[in-house]
Amino acid sequence: MARPRGTGSLYQRKDSAVWWIKYHRNGRSFRESTRTEDKRIATRILGKRLAEISTNTFVGPTHERITVGELADDLFRDYRINGRKTTDDVQTRWRLHIEPFFGSRRVIEVTSDLVAKYVDHRQSEQASNATINREMAALKRMFRIGMFATPPKVFRLPKFPKLTEDNIRTGFLEDAQYRKLIAYCPDLWFQTIVEMGRTYGWRISELINLKVGQIDVAARTIRLEPGTTKNKDGREVTMTANIHALLTQCVAGKSADSAVLTRPDGKPVRDFRETWANACKSAGVPGLLFHDLRRTAARNLRRAGIAEGVIMKIGGWRTRSVFERYAIVSQTDIAEALKKLEMQ
Repeated sequence: MARPRGTGSLYQRKDSAVWWIKYHRNGRSFRESTRTEDKRIATRILGKRLAEISTNTFVGPTHERITVGELADDLFRDYRINGRKTTDDVQTRWRLHIEPFFGSRRVIEVTSDLVAKYVDHRQSEQASNATINREMAALKRMFRIGMFATPPKVFRLPKFPKLTEDNIRTGFLEDAQYRKLIAYCPDLWFQTIVEMGRTYGWRISELINLKVGQIDVAARTIRLEPGTTKNKDGREVTMTANIHALLTQCVAGKSADSAVLTRPDGKPVRDFRETWANACKSAGVPGLLFHDLRRTAARNLRRAGIAEGVIMKIGGWRTRSVFERYAIVSQTDIAEALKKLEMQ
C-alpha cells in the first residue's frame, strides 16, 4: 500500500494494477478507483478529492454519476403528484429538445457555459425566445428538485438565463369578422366558444373543460372552480343574453359532469385548430389566433367603461404587467380619440 498523503491514501489491489484512493470526510470513509495504472494521475485525482473536501465542494463519486436524465424523471414525477396540467407539454419539450442535448450528461458537467451553448444551439434552430425560456424553466426546475432532494442530487445550481420575449399580443376580432367567422361553422359548440371567448377573454383550456355543473342557467352564471384555471384562481361571471341562449342549448339533457361543448355526434370538443384556421381564412383574418379573443374581450370591456380591475378579474389576468402586454387599445380607438379631440 502506498504511503498516506494527508487524510487520503493510494493503494493497489492484489488482482489489479489500477490505483485506488481512500479518503475521509466528516468521519465517513470513501474508496474510489482512479481507473488508471499511472500513479501520478492517481495522485492528482486524490489531490482533487482532498481539495474538494477542504473547500466544501465535494459531492462524492456516487453523485458524480447522476445524469440530467435522472433529474428529468424526478421532474415528471413531481408534475404527476401535483396534477400539473402541463405534464404532457414539459415531457414533449424534454423529448424533442432538452434530452438530445443534456439527457446523457452528468449533472456535474452542466455549467452556465454549457447552458449558454444550449441557448445558442436552439436559437440557431430558429426557436423563439419564449420557447427557449420555457425549456430553461423546465431545466431549472429539474435542478432545484435535485438540490432539495434527500440526499441532494445537485450541489450547485447553474445560471439559467431568461431571454427577452417579444410577447405583445396582436390582432382583434371585429364585429363584421365575427359574423363571417361563425357563418363558416354554424355548429352550436363553435358559436358558443367564439362568443364566450370574445366576451370574457377566457383561455381555450378553460372553455373546452367546462362541465355542465359549472353552468347555472336559472341564475345566469358560469363558475370556474379554484385550481382549474391557469392562475389557480376561481371566477364567476354573469351570462349575457346571447351566451345564456347558447348555453341553455348546450347543457340541455346533459348530466352535471358532462362536457358543455360537444360536437353534433356528442363527443366533447378537444382540438378545433383546423376548423378555427379555415373559419378565420373564410372571414378574411387568416392567422388570427383564438388567444386574440382575449385582447378583443379586454378592449370591448374597456370600451364599455368597465374598470380595469374588474376586467382583469373577468379574464383571469392576475398582474397588471401581464394585462398590459395585451395592448388592448386598437388603432381604431386611437383614431376615434383624436377625432374627438379635433371636434373640441
